[in-house]
Amino acid sequence: MKKRMRTLLSLAMVAALVVPMAACGSSSTASSSAASSSGSSASSASTSASSGAAEETTAASSSSAAEATSSSADASGEGTVLNIQCWNDEFANRLAAHYPGFEAADPNDATKGGKIGDVTVKFTVTPSDDNAYQNNLDTVLPQNADASADKKVDIFLVEADYALKYIDADADVAMKLSDLGITDDDLSKQYQYTKDVVTDANGDIRGSSWQACSAGLIFNRDIAKKVLGTDDLDAVQDAVSSWDKFNETAKKVKDAGYQMCSAMDTYRVYSNNVSGPWVQDGKVVVDDNIKAWADDSKALVDAGEENSYELWSDDWSKGFFKDTPVFCYFGPAWLINFSMHSDEDGSVGKDGGWGLVTGPQGFYWGGTWICAANGTDNPTLVKDIILNMTTNDDIMKEIAVDDSDCVNNKTVLDALASDESFGNPILGGQNPYAMLSAGAEKVDMSNISIYDQGCNEEFQTAMKNYFDGNASYDDALAQFKSAIQEKYPDVSVD
Repeated sequence: MKKRMRTLLSLAMVAALVVPMAACGSSSTASSSAASSSGSSASSASTSASSGAAEETTAASSSSAAEATSSSADASGEGTVLNIQCWNDEFANRLAAHYPGFEAADPNDATKGGKIGDVTVKFTVTPSDDNAYQNNLDTVLPQNADASADKKVDIFLVEADYALKYIDADADVAMKLSDLGITDDDLSKQYQYTKDVVTDANGDIRGSSWQACSAGLIFNRDIAKKVLGTDDLDAVQDAVSSWDKFNETAKKVKDAGYQMCSAMDTYRVYSNNVSGPWVQDGKVVVDDNIKAWADDSKALVDAGEENSYELWSDDWSKGFFKDTPVFCYFGPAWLINFSMHSDEDGSVGKDGGWGLVTGPQGFYWGGTWICAANGTDNPTLVKDIILNMTTNDDIMKEIAVDDSDCVNNKTVLDALASDESFGNPILGGQNPYAMLSAGAEKVDMSNISIYDQGCNEEFQTAMKNYFDGNASYDDALAQFKSAIQEKYPDVSVD
């Protein structure tokens, strides 16, 4: 009923959306791919909020669609095909479920596209593995202005690890949001770090996200009770509130017959809290906090208190299920809701067995940003999609309630954080939004660079050899530098 109501209210909207504008013409590896896995289907996600909150959201969405229709203007003369470049089904699922008027071609596969009014929506999905997605963008975006109408890219998606590459003013492949008519006031409820990720050197914002991916330590409540005597959130947080305390707790966990986590799990916590970017004055610099991760992890692995399983490997994922010795993982809301098999019998999450605390340091992981491609012939529709999918309070609340996504809207998260009826069943009914909202306020993006994805991936790969005893630290560091020199010939590694 909800979807039909949106469609009926909004079929006329796309033919008359907002003030038309001339198009602005212009000349992963596991961790990267997984950071976008928030769009993967999981039946448990839709049950993450109370029925009352869901009913409120249904009404709010219908109201939102009606408001959009009443304030719309003519968008005639623009393209009849909306082409969207993405690496998985994340954004397709969000658009199909929440954008007013979207009619999916296949209800079971949103990447098959559909219709918005008279506009045909097409998704081109290129997986992130082996840098394939970025290679594809590097091919299609520079020539977009000269592409034929039905082939023009209208929207492309990026992640934080490489966003700077595509929002760079000199690259000129992503439109300034101001050129679409999107204002600072429109984005005023978003968390600052999500805007910093897509702000170019001139201060122009060239993308927008519906997600705020602050993260924390996700712990197994049953193991906490056995090792710490309680799964009380304050008590667990106190036991892991610094790296020293984390290490003390790791010893207790080991003595009780369990393991803390994988060394790879903690990497982003350290890397998000560095004092400088990976490349400084053209030279690769291993930050003290990155070196601390290598030292701390080696000690924990050698002591048997951590393992060295690669993220997303079968061994790493075993801890999602009961009767396995893993105390914790580190991650954001999307990991909890879409990646921990919480809809499967025998999983820890199926019975609400996880809890979420801040952990030793705040950090973020993942997120997807919507960019308008320079050369789009659908600027009016693109603008409306960005505004609705990343700034509309009602739709943001719907995404938070229906999908358990931590949305990029302070007003919505603050309201949900104080809603006693709201709780995530995977987390035993815990409401995580106050913690996640506070974490999002503290994320600092001042040290990001275009080299982050490659450097982060290659450092972890090299250090795994060190943790497993297959290389000394110096040998592993040399392996890292060699890989970086090959991947980024323009930087110095010595």
